[in-house]
Amino acid sequence: MRPVLTHVALHVRDLSATVDFYESLCELHCIHRRGDPTHPGAVAWLAEAGRENELIMVLISGGPGHTARQGDFSHLGFAVDSREAVDRIAARGEQAECLAWPPRQEPYPVGYYCALRDPDGHIIEFSYGQPLGPGADCLDETQVGRKPS
Repeated sequence: MRPVLTHVALHVRDLSATVDFYESLCELHCIHRRGDPTHPGAVAWLAEAGRENELIMVLISGGPGHTARQGDFSHLGFAVDSREAVDRIAARGEQAECLAWPPRQEPYPVGYYCALRDPDGHIIEFSYGQPLGPGADCLDETQVGRKPS
């Protein structure tokens, strides 16, 4: 059997604040919790609706936080269904003072994107026009140079 990616785990300083961020701005929902969120080792599992058995994000309290260095483009990526959705998320991030990258257009395969910074400093990208996720089926050869498969 081939390996299957099932989860991404991140240590976080403030489990409750981080769960709130991902629930409100990324539209994930908590499917499992254990432990006291104010103590190291408490855990929350987050997932997209309908994908709870495919891929989850595991948040573990007691982490050191994350400070990206110059040139560090580490991030988690979410696809959205339109450029307008990217703009709406950027506006919400600006209002919440967590906008990391304002909306911009890049050549294929990057597309149109912005990014927010979660409470621990992790970069969360929201994109439209990449060859995966919502919007991929809307791309044509003039946008990408080939049909997405």
